Amino acid sequence: MLKFLSFASLLLIAFLSNAQIEEVRRITKTLCSPEFHGRGYVNKGDSIAADFLVEEFKKIGVGAYKKTPMLQPFSIEGVNRFPKEMSVLQNNRQLEPGIHFIVDASSNGAHKSLEPFVISIETALDASLLGVELERFVQERKGNALYLDFGSATGDTLKQLAGIGKALAAYYPVIEVVNSKFTWSVGREKLNHPLIYIQDSIADRNANYKVDIDAEWVQSYQSQNVVAYIPSKKLCAKTIVFTAHYDHLGRMGTDTYFPGANDNASGTAMLITMAKHFKENPSDYNILFVAFAGEEAGLVGSKFFTENPILKLKKIRFLINLDIMGSGEEGITAVNATLFEKEFQLLTDINDEQQLLARVKKRGPAANSDHYWFTEEGVPAFFIYTMGPNKNYHDVFDTYEELSFVEYDDITTLLVTFVERLEK
Repeated sequence: MLKFLSFASLLLIAFLSNAQIEEVRRITKTLCSPEFHGRGYVNKGDSIAADFLVEEFKKIGVGAYKKTPMLQPFSIEGVNRFPKEMSVLQNNRQLEPGIHFIVDASSNGAHKSLEPFVISIETALDASLLGVELERFVQERKGNALYLDFGSATGDTLKQLAGIGKALAAYYPVIEVVNSKFTWSVGREKLNHPLIYIQDSIADRNANYKVDIDAEWVQSYQSQNVVAYIPSKKLCAKTIVFTAHYDHLGRMGTDTYFPGANDNASGTAMLITMAKHFKENPSDYNILFVAFAGEEAGLVGSKFFTENPILKLKKIRFLINLDIMGSGEEGITAVNATLFEKEFQLLTDINDEQQLLARVKKRGPAANSDHYWFTEEGVPAFFIYTMGPNKNYHDVFDTYEELSFVEYDDITTLLVTFVERLEK
């Protein structure tokens, strides 16, 4: 009978684990869908995601923090976005956005034909020579755009060339050839002219170009954090905070968007998982959940929260920020581990005892996610992210289909046990 019960318990655990993974997959896949527009600043993708998260929290019976609303509005001052056309033709060949080319996030738009004047690596590295060539370009009207032929640059040369295209785009339309992986971002400024990066494998220095790019500057963009709360099972003054940013990069034209599956639909889905667990298994701590917007625009949502806290920051016992939760084959990294060594030791002890993850890597403080502003205000915090073979980041390939979730259960176990054992 004991053996039968043991086997039945194992089956139940496996069933619950599979159900949890299916639920997190559903949430992640939904957040990555085209209808959410990359959870950015075109078509109010961030607001669509925020409303979805409110409903997900409510579905599991988790509501607002005391009398505050679940949505905490704030403004992002200055956002460059690309809501409509995004077309580049090279000798009448249509290039594919996100794969053959991207525009700089701060790029201006244009609807015109470009006849580029070629600038070599050697010319760009020599300030006096570059000045002579630019003067020739202007005086002799050698085209109406610059073509920076940087595709063969590597190592230190690549570092020396960084920023030249952006500097020149203040004066002229620029096409810059690259041979590295495309990485996009959120533009918080706007250049005077378009800056287009084209992959070396497809670029033609002798080609003419037809560009149709719509760029739009928004002086003040309204976004919102999502906040949910579970009180402790007994009266407690201290609160554990779980955070994750739900925003991503949005759209680069009507046909191309950045799904942001690993970064950070996966962490947002884990936020819901943690809420479900603590709703069903109340903690000795109060548990607050915050899904931040504006992280990709420069940690704007978390900065606003720390400047306008809904609870006293000194009452936060510990904050755990979740980002890039879709893999874990090589373990996890804990940012701020060197600042909070006692808590990091607890994390590693739990991992060693239960044989959960391949590695819990220690990293020092860094201003690379939403934990940062809390740390600056004296709140003890970890930023935890997974390590694994999935290297898609800020590109069109960071899709739901690329996520393994192979260590999702183990990470959940590690974090839940960490909260249970954390000293008050």
